[in-house]
Amino acid sequence: MPKIFNRKIFVKLLILIIVFTVGLSLGREYFTKNQENQKIEKNTPHAFVLEIYDKIKENYWNNISDAELLDLFKLSMEKAGGNVTVAKFENKDKLLEAINKATAGMKEEQRSQFLATAVSSVLSSLAPAGRSGLYTQKQEEQLKNTVSNINPEKDLYKDLGLQKGASETAVQQAYQNKASELAKDKSPEAQEKLKALTYARDTLTQQDTKQRYDQNQVEPTIFTKITRPGVLYVQFKKFSPTSLDEFQKAFDRYKDSPGLSALIFDLRGNVGGAIDATGYFLGYFLGKGQYAFDFYHKGEYLPFKTPTDKLPSISKYKQMVVLVDQNTQSSAEMMAASLKKYHMGVLVGMSTKGWGTVERVFPLETQISQKEKYSIFLVHSITLRDDNLPIEGRGVEPDINIKDPNWSEQLLVYFNSPVLVDSVEEILK
Repeated sequence: MPKIFNRKIFVKLLILIIVFTVGLSLGREYFTKNQENQKIEKNTPHAFVLEIYDKIKENYWNNISDAELLDLFKLSMEKAGGNVTVAKFENKDKLLEAINKATAGMKEEQRSQFLATAVSSVLSSLAPAGRSGLYTQKQEEQLKNTVSNINPEKDLYKDLGLQKGASETAVQQAYQNKASELAKDKSPEAQEKLKALTYARDTLTQQDTKQRYDQNQVEPTIFTKITRPGVLYVQFKKFSPTSLDEFQKAFDRYKDSPGLSALIFDLRGNVGGAIDATGYFLGYFLGKGQYAFDFYHKGEYLPFKTPTDKLPSISKYKQMVVLVDQNTQSSAEMMAASLKKYHMGVLVGMSTKGWGTVERVFPLETQISQKEKYSIFLVHSITLRDDNLPIEGRGVEPDINIKDPNWSEQLLVYFNSPVLVDSVEEILK
């Protein structure tokens, strides 16, 4: 009896082992195939469109509804040449069905082009129109260079007729030779060339700016000069990763200069740039922990405080004029609005551009072409001015508008300093 009993147990165990082994093998095979399917599915039109759809829903500054976004996709597919047979997409599944039909029979390159065109149209249609988009690797690289103030197509040494790395003495000599030739020519073209030469000389004759340019081709964003006795002029051309350091060094250069008490801070033509640094700049004027500005994102106000202490070399300037114009935009508009709000300076000029959006680049895990890697450039937030209204489409209003024929008299009332008013008039001319 015991032997028969053991044999039965053995048979049962053997059957269980066989069943388990077969099941494990089938499970592994299913899992492997499923993983392969997931890899194949990852870079399909469906996955590409869904990832962009979801990124817009999660990160776009406004609370766009599914119905609105689906309508944008439908219109964009039609513009791209897709044959859409339904009046509207009721949900994302209907959108995917339409993509299947529109791309059926297309070769990979044609399908990729169609999808890229359609998605680009969706993004550019988001308000404010034209700010968001589908970026190629080349466009993303161009954006990085723009933010870093690098122009690969420009050679400041070549403008002066010199080889890269030429000494400061050689730069000065080359500038003097070319400037004396251009001085004889009063044409607008000659004046523009002289400006370019002056810019090249100023960049390549200061140790820190020359070093940055020689190493990484990074151009300076801040220029300074004393215009009249007691008046310092600071031109801030653009926000870039090096601007904060440039800003501090620019003011430190004059911290021991006697008699300086007035500052002309020129934001005209400043196109903005690295917006995250704006709070740091404002801290140099306002002090640490001050309420600097708000971003508006999906119905909420996101307040930002200044993270830096006052810059001691700025405190000596008791009178400050901030120059703005119609080409002052983005981060520069936010800065101007905050300085106006805290009465740190008098804004003089014209209404700023009204470019009040904060854009960010969002990488895409899903791609539709082996020849290109896409990302999306999306408006993430809206900026607000001193009266808490959006800067977008409005701009920042100056305290004194130079279109008023009596603007200089108005400025004189603010500061009672003819020297400062004369300096502003000279710069504006």
